Amino acid sequence: MLSDFKRFILRGNVVDLAVAVVMGGAFGTLVTSLVKDLLTPLIAALVGHPDFSAIAVTVNRSRFLIGSFVNAVVTFVLISVAMYLFIVAPVNAVLGRLRRGEASADPTTKTCPECLSEVPVGARRCAFCTVSFHTAGSPGAHIL
Repeated sequence: MLSDFKRFILRGNVVDLAVAVVMGGAFGTLVTSLVKDLLTPLIAALVGHPDFSAIAVTVNRSRFLIGSFVNAVVTFVLISVAMYLFIVAPVNAVLGRLRRGEASADPTTKTCPECLSEVPVGARRCAFCTVSFHTAGSPGAHIL
């Protein structure tokens, strides 16, 4: 039983998942701090008031905290924008530069000239319309 547990723990996906959870928590704290400590005060400087929590509506002695919901929406939007601008866009740019030098893979399919279906490159006959693919120079051949 101990050896099974050891195998389970030392499997790559368990360790990778544990690292991802820890890194996700740390990254979440970083992004939350960015929004709370930098972006929200910037908005407060521009707009004048960053906190909407005082907005509430009372109906039949039930208090609806609309301001808290608005704060949550604003925080979500700010975190989303920060994630996109500071993480997604730069990573996509770096990956685009890295992939620029890669050779494109050989195509695995070709298009049938009769029915425009995708067929494997090595096929001699279209599975959809049964057109034969012959070699170049044959009378009536369909070359892809």
